[in-house]
Amino acid sequence: MATQYKLKTFCLALFGTLTLSAQPLMAAGIEELGKSLTPFGAEKAGNAEGTIPAWDGGYTTVDPTFKVGGKRGDPFTADKPLFSITAQNLDQYADKLSEGTKAVFKRYPDTYRIDVYPTRRTAAAPQWLYDNTIKNATRAKLVDSSAGPIPEGAYGGIPFPIPKNGDEAMWNHLLNWRGTSVSIDTRHYLVTADGTQVMTTDGKAAQEMPYYYQDGSPETFNGDYWLIRLLNVGPPLRAGEQIMGRVNLNGDKTQAHVYLTGQRRVRKLPNACCDTPTPATAGVMTFDELSVYSERLDRFKWKLLGKQEMFIPYNANKVQTAAKPGDVLDKHHLNPDYVRWELHRVWVVEAELAPGKRHQMPKSRYYLDEDTWQAMLGDRWDANGQLAKTLWSLPAVMPDIPAVAPLTSGFYDLVSGSWFVQSLYAGKESQYGIVDRYKTSEFLPAAMAGRGVR
Repeated sequence: MATQYKLKTFCLALFGTLTLSAQPLMAAGIEELGKSLTPFGAEKAGNAEGTIPAWDGGYTTVDPTFKVGGKRGDPFTADKPLFSITAQNLDQYADKLSEGTKAVFKRYPDTYRIDVYPTRRTAAAPQWLYDNTIKNATRAKLVDSSAGPIPEGAYGGIPFPIPKNGDEAMWNHLLNWRGTSVSIDTRHYLVTADGTQVMTTDGKAAQEMPYYYQDGSPETFNGDYWLIRLLNVGPPLRAGEQIMGRVNLNGDKTQAHVYLTGQRRVRKLPNACCDTPTPATAGVMTFDELSVYSERLDRFKWKLLGKQEMFIPYNANKVQTAAKPGDVLDKHHLNPDYVRWELHRVWVVEAELAPGKRHQMPKSRYYLDEDTWQAMLGDRWDANGQLAKTLWSLPAVMPDIPAVAPLTSGFYDLVSGSWFVQSLYAGKESQYGIVDRYKTSEFLPAAMAGRGVR
C-alpha cells in the first residue's frame, strides 16, 4: 500500500503540483444527494487508486458490551498501520499533509510520527437528519446579519450539503452532527515547552444542540444552536468555577456567563468570541479555537479553495481507551502510538482578515472532512506572516448515536513549543454520554450560583 502512495507522489512531482479541485462535487446537483453523493454531500465513490473506499452507510454496529454513559472501545483494534510517516520520508507524502503537520515534523524530527491506517468511512447519522439535510439543500440560504452571513431556513441537518462558498462550508462545520444532548466528564491539559504537564481543567459539562431537536423546525428554531455548561471540580485552585454559553447563529446574540468562587456571583462576559481567551480552558485557547474553529465568521473573508486528499486523524477511539492521561501525552506532542491517521478527502477553506476587523491570527486555513463536515485540522498565521499554531481534532466513531464526532482536540504552538489538549477522557470512567433533553433552566444564569460551592 505504501508503494501506491510513493508512485502517485512521484507522478505528481513529474507532471506538476497537486491543484485543489472542487469540480467533482460542484458538478453534481441537489438531485444527486443520496445517490452519487452521500446525504451530507460527500462523494459516495472511492478514489481511483482504491486508497479511499466508497461510503456504504458508515459504521453503526454497537458493541453489545457498551453501556450508555460508559466508555466506547476501539472497534478497529485489529487494524495495523499500512506505513508510518517520519521526518526521514516526509517528502514522499508532503502533498497530503497540512502545513502545520509538516511544521511539527520539522520541529520534532526525532519523536513525531504519523501511523497511517486503512481508511474507514465510518460517518453515519440518523435517517431523519439525512432527510433534513436534503431539505436544507433547497430551503437554506445565507442572509446578512449584524454578525455577518448566517444561515436562514436550515434546521436539523447539514445546512449546505453542496456549498457554493467558504461561508457555507464553515457553517456546515459549525453545525456538524455530534449528538443532541450530551453529558461530559473530561480534563484539559497544557504541556509546557519543557514537557511539564499541567491539568488546567477537570470538568463536568452538559452540552445540547437545539438545532438538532427532532421535534423542531426552521420556524420554531430561535437561533441558539449550541448550549454548554461546565463546572470545574479541579484542579483545587479552580474547583467550583463555572462557565455557561448560549451560542447563536447571530454572534451578536451569543451569551456567555461565568461564576468565580472568590466573587460568589455570576458575571456576563462582555466579549465571548473570536481571539478572546476562553475561561473554559483557563485562557489557554481562544473562543474561536475550540474544536479547531467555533463561533462567528465575520472577522474573516472565507474562500473555498476546493477539495483534496489528505492524511487526517480519524476513528481515533484508541486515544480514549488509554488507562491514564500520561499514556497519551508525550513531552512535545501526542503519543504517536495512540493516534490513528487515515487518507480522506477534505474541503480546504482559507480565512483572510476582513477589512476593518482585528485578530491576533489574521490568516488561517481549515480542512473539513467531506463525510462529516468537521474541521479536522487548522493552521493559523500571525501578524508577521509566521505559521504560529496548528490545531487538530481526534474524531471518534460512536455507533450508538450514530456519529463520528470530535471528542478530543487541541493545538501545537509552533512559536513557544507549548501545546494543549482539550477534552481528554483517558482515565475517566465515562466519556461522551448521550442523555435525555436537559431542562431549559439548566442553561440559564440563575442556575449557576447554586452550584458554585468550592
